[in-house]
Amino acid sequence: MSVRTPPRLLELAGASLLRDNEASAIAALEYLPAELFPSLFLEAFFGRHSETLKALLQAWPFVRLPLGGLMHMPQEETFQAVLDGLDVLLAQKVHPRRCKLQVLDLRNTGRNFWSMWCGARARVCPSPCMVSAAEDSLETEQPLASSLKVFIELCLNERTMDGFLTYLLRWAEERKDSIHLCCKKLKIVSMPVENIGKVLSMVWLDCIREVDVCCSWRLPTLAGFAPLLGRMTRVQSLLLSHVHVSAFEEEEQEHIVQFTSQFLRLHHLRVLYMESPSFLEGRLDQMLRMTSALDKSFVCYLEVTGYSSFQNLIAQFFPRCLMTPLDNLAITNCLLTELDLTYLSKCQNISQLKALDLSGVSLTNFSPELLQVLLEKVAATLRELYLNKCGIMDPQLESILPALSRCSQLSYFSVLGNPLSMAVMGKLLRRTAGLPRLSQELYPVPQESYSSHGVLHPGRLVQFRADLLEILRVLGRPRTIWISASPCPHCGDNTFYHAEPIVYRCSTPA
Repeated sequence: MSVRTPPRLLELAGASLLRDNEASAIAALEYLPAELFPSLFLEAFFGRHSETLKALLQAWPFVRLPLGGLMHMPQEETFQAVLDGLDVLLAQKVHPRRCKLQVLDLRNTGRNFWSMWCGARARVCPSPCMVSAAEDSLETEQPLASSLKVFIELCLNERTMDGFLTYLLRWAEERKDSIHLCCKKLKIVSMPVENIGKVLSMVWLDCIREVDVCCSWRLPTLAGFAPLLGRMTRVQSLLLSHVHVSAFEEEEQEHIVQFTSQFLRLHHLRVLYMESPSFLEGRLDQMLRMTSALDKSFVCYLEVTGYSSFQNLIAQFFPRCLMTPLDNLAITNCLLTELDLTYLSKCQNISQLKALDLSGVSLTNFSPELLQVLLEKVAATLRELYLNKCGIMDPQLESILPALSRCSQLSYFSVLGNPLSMAVMGKLLRRTAGLPRLSQELYPVPQESYSSHGVLHPGRLVQFRADLLEILRVLGRPRTIWISASPCPHCGDNTFYHAEPIVYRCSTPA
């Protein structure tokens, strides 16, 4: 049987004011302490006391009103009352003495605000992706005189442009001289560029920090979006995926220039992620020449997936564009040459790398020393290393063991999908036993566990797990190891099948 939390004195006072007489509540606002306003606002909002809501806006004693977290259920009437209250406020040349309102936040934020003032009874929508107001500096930077900032979340998808957002955009457009519509994260799922332009024409583009474009655009569409991107001068993260071009033609050169030239404006860009950028194949250096003029803080994280050659990327982009060290580098499912890896290992910008992912890059025919030199370069800072499905054989893994054993900060190591033997995996466990932070280890089922036809043999797998556990017992250090097979022995999919982990815990002396 659950015990209900009794209402606090402030909540009882607010409810009493509204219950006795709404007009009395409005008249009392001038004299009420600021601590009572949040509780009174919640009572008025969920109780649909429209006139009280309007009056509360005129005397709101806080800089920010986090309304978005309260709107997890349709509240059209009460939201309209809030907008009406704002209209009255904006129409006044001199704001009321008590009113400090500068920011109306319609994102899923404010849980801390309402909980602090109203306790556990605050009916705020719980969400793992709620934005912390204390961490959002956008609300205090770049003061805008008497303009009111309205923060919203924008996910542009024609199928989900609800009436609320449409109405809000129209309302803001009609008051563009006194309202600044702000959006920190912009996600575009599916919408024609001309419609995107209409929506963004109502938004203060300098507010945008993250842009996520995940639509199947072709090159002319991307070129049409480029001028809008160039106006988002304070964007820090750009994710671009699924942009296709069927066949390169001379007239499309102009589209590529139109897109890549906008990088000259993105002086605050620190994260760039491009998935399968087929339109850059053979022309990546063109974009890199554009980005070479960027501010020295450009890019602390770079991920490029599905590109065919990286000689231009490593030879030109790393030395010329990355003036500060990379934190994370992911080059996955691509074709690399030995020359590429040589360039990479000599690049000063990776000397402080914390995460390296080369999964899907075939290293089978590479000289074993290349990967060893690369790991030695980053041994002092590397925390995560992903070498899944790289075609790494026993000699290559053995060659990197000395360098791997010096990665003292390493906490995550994965070599899934590589054809390794039981003998070399035993050596791997012994050489990494001294890494104090290593807590996540993902290894493939050894080749001895498969039949000559590549079928996983359950009995051999059981024996292998027993052998590994014995090695761990001899080493005497607590460890948890995941052993995975690919393809999955149950469904045949080309995915990793994770059996129960092998866990060794040191026995405690009696």
